Amino acid sequence: MRIMKSNLRLGFIGSGKMAEAIISGLLRKKLIKPKKIIACGPQELRAKDLQKRFRVKAMIDNLSAVESEIVILSVKPQSMARVCRQIKGKIAVESLVISIAAGIPLEFLKAELEHDRIVRAMPNTPGSIGKGITGWTCTPEVSAEQKSQVANLLESLGVQIFMDDEKKLDMVTAVSGTGPAYVFLFMEAFINAAVEIGLSRDEAKQLVLETIIGSAEYIKEFPQKHLAHLRDEVTSPAGTTAAALYELEKAGFRTAIADAINAAYQRSIKLGGK
Repeated sequence: MRIMKSNLRLGFIGSGKMAEAIISGLLRKKLIKPKKIIACGPQELRAKDLQKRFRVKAMIDNLSAVESEIVILSVKPQSMARVCRQIKGKIAVESLVISIAAGIPLEFLKAELEHDRIVRAMPNTPGSIGKGITGWTCTPEVSAEQKSQVANLLESLGVQIFMDDEKKLDMVTAVSGTGPAYVFLFMEAFINAAVEIGLSRDEAKQLVLETIIGSAEYIKEFPQKHLAHLRDEVTSPAGTTAAALYELEKAGFRTAIADAINAAYQRSIKLGGK
């Protein structure tokens, strides 16, 4: 991963958890110097906290960020229209805008900002420790150099995947953007069930966590094997695993997952007014 240009400035509008994750990742990998980053948000205490911890510039005026070569819109979808009105027509033609707001389409951003070079990205919360995955796409006006800069920036969060069709970003939102919550809920239920049969909470948490991490690593170790084959490998006829899987299937486990992902997908579409 190469260092970003020394004169490149990065401006955040919205200084929440995802903005902090990106700032932390960039600084951890020494891709940009703190003094080249400005984080803007409405809370003065938050600004002081970011400035103290990361030595970046932090302001409460959103217009302070628009002079940057890369402007990252890290606000909630419901706030996007208001933020766009504040900075409309004030971003330099050659500058790049990256939106990480769920559901907000490129055409909306182009029209509301009166700007053409725009990236739409969907990171997820594991990016805060460099273990995330981000799907992204962009308008045709984004240059090859800027695409390289985006890939470089997003790799500070983990893995990045370019999508050639913007429609897939709503799908990415439903799968990986929202996905950590599904895993956390599953783990919570898994741990509670383990406690219910007699394990201590600490024992249950460690067993569940290492089982999930190990299973994911096992899948990566044997990418050619279908998941159904891996499941069959640990399912003996009339055994404990078979009994457990029967109950999951009977309860509609697969259907519940499918319905959850579809609900998230539909909400992402709705957020964008599509």
